[in-house]
Amino acid sequence: MAYWLFKSEPSTWSWDDQKARGGAGEEWDGVRNYQARNFMREMKLGDRGFFYHSMKEKSVVGIVEVCAESHPDSTTDDPRWECVDIKAVRDFEVPVTLEQIKAERGLADMVLVKNSRLSVQPVTEAEWLRICEMGQTRPD
Repeated sequence: MAYWLFKSEPSTWSWDDQKARGGAGEEWDGVRNYQARNFMREMKLGDRGFFYHSMKEKSVVGIVEVCAESHPDSTTDDPRWECVDIKAVRDFEVPVTLEQIKAERGLADMVLVKNSRLSVQPVTEAEWLRICEMGQTRPD
């Protein structure tokens, strides 16, 4: 299993919006960055990800699961853009802020710390476990 982070502005698509989609999940559409698209092409069914609220909140608020592998993005006719579908798994017991992540020496090399603008990014297993621990949330 691989781990990922999906960033969204809560005013555009929030964690509550994601949870409301239930088990059907939702396309992670509208991504127009080649690196983020390529990461989605690598994703497999069952991979897990952090749902991260960007902008004002800047925090990990939930866990999602990839429920459909890479396919054409329905929001464009341009065949270059693909996306995956994700579904909510669980809330974080305690949201983990970007400030807290940056303060953790063991997370200094995390993509979120080094390239905070990338909307879809990989997370190592060690980063996954540490952030789940910080958020008092089961990692499984």
